[in-house]
Amino acid sequence: MIDIRPFASLGHADHGWLDARHHFSFANYHDPERMGWGAIRVWNDDRIAARSGFPPHPHRDMEIVTYVRTGAISHQDSMGNKGRTGAGDVQVMSAGTGVMHAEYNLEDEETTLFQIWIETDKPSASPQWGQMPFPKEEREGAFQLLASGTHDDGALTIHADASILGATVKGGGAVTYEADPSRHLYLVASAPVRVNGVEAGPRDGVAITGETEIRVESQRDEAEIVLVDAR
Repeated sequence: MIDIRPFASLGHADHGWLDARHHFSFANYHDPERMGWGAIRVWNDDRIAARSGFPPHPHRDMEIVTYVRTGAISHQDSMGNKGRTGAGDVQVMSAGTGVMHAEYNLEDEETTLFQIWIETDKPSASPQWGQMPFPKEEREGAFQLLASGTHDDGALTIHADASILGATVKGGGAVTYEADPSRHLYLVASAPVRVNGVEAGPRDGVAITGETEIRVESQRDEAEIVLVDAR
């Protein structure tokens, strides 16, 4: 099954400094048919104005993955972690027993990012945070693992049976991914693509299950793809 969720149909909240699109029910946006996808609970497509951001706020028992599309986000938390994550790079936070954190766009330009929440497999674990650079040229034409629940795989670690992957595909090119048909996959591309022959527009959500192979073809322009494979 491949279900296209058009960008125009997503939940929308414009706070001035934050223009957010919600793939799944979040905050004041509620759709009983879009409460999540497998263990994926939140996928927000955020545009954050320059010199603004999220003030300190709490999280608990959730795996939070931030993929920066353009600009940069600066993080600080109650564990004493601080860091700046730039375009194409990723940060993860396992909220565990509880953590306060803040996310600011300290740049002089708009920042765009995906924030993805995945249900944890280890409730009440010790909270943790990490970030890694992932140069886009290293994932041209192939999916690169960005974060997963497996230790020592060269990616960031979360407490969930999930994999977060990224790829870039030139116009007219394609990338493939071997899938377990029992899993729930969700992907978003920056440009028009075909997913197993089904057309999706820029920043549409593509919900997938029951497939053994995923083939993503870029129709015209280079496409930046983020894919989550979850239980």
